Amino acid sequence: MMAFIAFSLRRAWEGFRGNGLMSAAATATMVLMLVLLSGLIILLTGLDSTLKSVEDEVQVVAYLRDSSTQSEISSLQTSLRNMPQVTLVGYVSKDQAYNDFVTRHPDQVDVIKSLPNNPMPASLRINLRDPNDYVDVASYLKNNPDVERVLNIKQTVDQMVTVINVLRAGGVVILLVVGLIVLFIIVNTIRLAVVSRADEIEIMRLVGASDAFIRWPFVFEGAIVGLLGAVITIGLLFPITALLSPYLNVLPVEAGLAVGQNVALIVLGSGVGIGVLGSYLSVRSYLHR
Repeated sequence: MMAFIAFSLRRAWEGFRGNGLMSAAATATMVLMLVLLSGLIILLTGLDSTLKSVEDEVQVVAYLRDSSTQSEISSLQTSLRNMPQVTLVGYVSKDQAYNDFVTRHPDQVDVIKSLPNNPMPASLRINLRDPNDYVDVASYLKNNPDVERVLNIKQTVDQMVTVINVLRAGGVVILLVVGLIVLFIIVNTIRLAVVSRADEIEIMRLVGASDAFIRWPFVFEGAIVGLLGAVITIGLLFPITALLSPYLNVLPVEAGLAVGQNVALIVLGSGVGIGVLGSYLSVRSYLHR
């Protein structure tokens, strides 16, 4: 078995070197497709981070009754923190709410100062683990006697969740489509290399070589093309990322992710995997003619 693998690897390297033009074309195609694929992965990662940050900003705002005591408010905060849907509970006192209002509406300072008492209610601002949990948390708060009113943003939350789900699903579909296009191009590029060596394959079949004996050198050759293409792509990501970093900085994802371990492993695995699969499908379709 080891001897067969060693022989296949040797034949694959000889075929890769001996068909320099086709090997270069296949490698260049692989690099182009992997650069496109990795760029798309980076953009989708940035999009997902943006969507996650938007999700994290969803808050349930509960306005408290002026008659509620501090111990009652503390008890409500504790019960909220114990809910699995809640990640953070913030308390805004009446004085802080008053100061925030004055800061945001300086043109209405005279009006609010003319009132005999501070009209701003204290409130709780609850961050959710998932925007879909809004209804459960809001319902719990509405049934609490210390809560006067819960800010109704259900429609906004529903719309946001719909948009986020559509964007994420669209990103996955685009990634799959690009992956299939990459596979299609690589399969046809390697098929040209197989056809160009049709005489060699026919001679091997005439002398009694099995399909596996013919196929595996091509499969390993595809792996070499994929590996070389992936290494070149990872090397190209450094200058490309440096060039695009001013634009990537608008996303809540570090530009260094482009050459980070995760993307590099994805590019490496995709390159070798597509090269192997493309070669296997190309040779298999040729041998079964």
